[in-house]
Amino acid sequence: MYTEYFGLTGKPFQLSPDARFFFPSKEHKRALSFLQYGLSQADGFIVITGDVGTGKTTVVQTLLNDLDPNETTVANLVTTQLHEDDLLSLVAVNFGLDVDVPNKALLLRDLERLFIQRNREGKRVLLIVDEAQNLPARSVEELRMLSNFQQDGKPLVQVFLLGQEEFRATLLSSEFEQLRQRVIATYHLNPLDEEETRTYIEHRLGRVAWNEDPKFADAAFGRIFVFTAGVPRRINNLCDRVMLYAFLEECHEIDAEVIRIVAEEIGTEFLGGDPGGKAEAAATNVDEVDPVDPLETVARVMFDKANVQQRLSAIERAVDALGHGMKDELVVVQALLEELRLEIGALRANLEDLEQHKTVA
Repeated sequence: MYTEYFGLTGKPFQLSPDARFFFPSKEHKRALSFLQYGLSQADGFIVITGDVGTGKTTVVQTLLNDLDPNETTVANLVTTQLHEDDLLSLVAVNFGLDVDVPNKALLLRDLERLFIQRNREGKRVLLIVDEAQNLPARSVEELRMLSNFQQDGKPLVQVFLLGQEEFRATLLSSEFEQLRQRVIATYHLNPLDEEETRTYIEHRLGRVAWNEDPKFADAAFGRIFVFTAGVPRRINNLCDRVMLYAFLEECHEIDAEVIRIVAEEIGTEFLGGDPGGKAEAAATNVDEVDPVDPLETVARVMFDKANVQQRLSAIERAVDALGHGMKDELVVVQALLEELRLEIGALRANLEDLEQHKTVA
C-alpha cells in the first residue's frame, strides 16, 4: 500500500527482526562486540538481556550473517516453557539429530558424539537460546551440563543466552552459582536515546530508498521518542502506522500532531496507553522510585562483581593473544574496558547504598 505510494523499495518498519536493518547504536554495537568476543573465545556462556523489543534477536542475526557455515554449526532456539528433556530434544533436532531414542542418557550420548565429530571437522558448535527467561530452572541447568562436553580440555559447544531482564533474576538464584562462574560476559541492551531514535528512523527509511516523502518534521521525532521510550519495536510499530496514516490522508509531511493522532489511535500499545504525555513526565520522576530491597541489592552486587572478575580475566586473555595490527581485537578490548568502567561505577554506587541502609537500620 504505502510503499508504492511513496516510492519505497520495501517496508521500512516491519516488526519481524531483519539483520538488513541493523542499526549500530552505541548499545547495539556493544552488544554485538560482546557476542563477537565471546565467539572468538569459544568458551563459556554469553548472556545478553534487554526489555521486549530492544533488538536482541536482530543483534544475533547480524552476528550469524557474518559467520561462515563451513566453519560454524549453529542451532538457534526460541524457547517457551520447556521441560528439561524437551529442551534437550529440541536442541538435538536443531542440530539435525534423530531424537527417536529411548532415554535421556542416549540423547546426551548422541549430542556429545555430534559435537566431537564437528570438532574433528574443524567446526565450531554454537547454541543460541532466545527468550531464555521462559526456561524453567531445571532446563537452564541442562544447558550448563552441555558445557561439560569437552575434548582435550576444549569445550565442544558454546552457548549464547538471550532473555528479558527477569532472566538476570534467574541467574542470581543461589542454585545457579556454577552457571554464573561460566558466564564470561553479560550485557544489558538498553533502548535508544532521543537522538538515536531519530537516526534509527532515518536509517530504516534510507534502507528502502526514501526520498523524504513523506518528510518528517523535527518535532515529530521528539514525539515519537516520547511515545516509544526509544524501544525499537515500538518505534517500528508507531512509524508503520504513521506511514499508513500518511498514505490514507495523502499527507506528505508528518508533524508532531500526526504522531499524536496515530499514537492516540494505538492507545494502550504504548507507554501506559498514555498518548497525553504522562510517560514523558514519568521519565523525570526517577528519584521517586522506592529504594531497592537491601537483600536484592547484595545479590546483584555479588553477581555483577563476579561478572567484573570474569571480564577482567577475559581481557587478560585477549591482551595476551594480541599481535601487531590486530585492530578488531583492540576494538573489542576497548569496548570491554568501557563496560567494566561503567559497571565498577555502578558497583560503587550500590555499595554506597548498602552502607546507607546499614546506617538507617
